[in-house]
Amino acid sequence: QVQLVESGGGLVQPGGSLRLSCAASGSIFSANVMAWYRQAPGNQRELVAVVTTGGGTDYADSVKGRFPIFRDNAKNTLYLQMNSLKPEDTAVYYCYANIWGATKAYDYWGQGTQVTVSS
Repeated sequence: QVQLVESGGGLVQPGGSLRLSCAASGSIFSANVMAWYRQAPGNQRELVAVVTTGGGTDYADSVKGRFPIFRDNAKNTLYLQMNSLKPEDTAVYYCYANIWGATKAYDYWGQGTQVTVSS
């Protein structure tokens, strides 16, 4: 069983930056995929950025070039560097991981961290 705990959210002005962290209680070395999702009020949860075991990344068009995702396996932590923030980036951000257990892979979610972009 792995627990994911996000941190780093808060209130920031448009154009500002935040770095989200997702600390895993266990090793993420065997994680197939780790990702950040977000959900704004009234909207469905959407994929923001994903990083694979091999280090490949992919991004939603809305954040491409602004929100690099990276993982530190030694620290069992996933990051999302959020730059040039816009009001439409306001949402609860969730960390996700798909991690191998003894015989199969399991999905894990964090509890979410609020990001509010407003002047």
